[in-house]
Amino acid sequence: MTDRHLEKTPTILRKIVDRKWEEIDERKTKVSIDDLKAMAGDLPTARGFANALRTRIEARTPAVIAEIKKASPSKGILRDPFEPEAIAESYEKGGAACLSVLTDKDFFQGHEDYLVAARNACSLPVIRKDFMVAPYQVYESRAIGADCILLIAACLTRDQVQELEGIAHDIGLDVLVEVHNGEELDDALTLKTPLVGINNRNLHTFDVSLDTTFDLHERISADRLTITESGIMTRNDVGAMTSRGIYGFLVGESFMRAKEPGQKLQELFFPEG
Repeated sequence: MTDRHLEKTPTILRKIVDRKWEEIDERKTKVSIDDLKAMAGDLPTARGFANALRTRIEARTPAVIAEIKKASPSKGILRDPFEPEAIAESYEKGGAACLSVLTDKDFFQGHEDYLVAARNACSLPVIRKDFMVAPYQVYESRAIGADCILLIAACLTRDQVQELEGIAHDIGLDVLVEVHNGEELDDALTLKTPLVGINNRNLHTFDVSLDTTFDLHERISADRLTITESGIMTRNDVGAMTSRGIYGFLVGESFMRAKEPGQKLQELFFPEG
């Protein structure tokens, strides 16, 4: 990372990224990058993550990436018992376009097995939600069956996001790039991916403001797909987005706390259904 990124990267994110590099070194002793490449190459074509979203968005229908997340650093355990298969089935029934599965172990109590289980339980494309910093993780994501990866601009340099995106596209993965501000958006818009996620949570203060999406969306061209992340809690929030032409959503926490996550999704996005 450059000094600019280190300076501006929130402390919790720096801590996670430092741990990621350690984790990669540990994993390489068990499975080499060449083994991962071979495993990735043996898999059938990925489910079209970007296409699933584009189809809904172009029809001006909410395209929901529904998140499967056991815990978070700030909120602790979100769901117990935690059953990825049942959650995935519930989301598909509730109208989700795609799934997001947290695989980070140390900070979110996630696991790759959760992604495998969730994907096998439904027909939806799945993004691996983790903190990607190295090519090893991109090949690993494909090897475990992910259809898309997340690249968080706040913890990567422009060169890094471009490199990781290139590898992802070469092996058939879609990419969702996540930004929090205009500077990160500048980096994101150098990428080929149409998927631009705007996180409404300020990583320094943890305050959430939907204005972040409203402001940054105006700078995103019509050929790209804006995905708003964090803070979508009510029908009014959904309406505020769709009235501005924003139909892509990533939602997790409010669903995870619901008895039936897919039913909560349907109530929030498709109440007439």
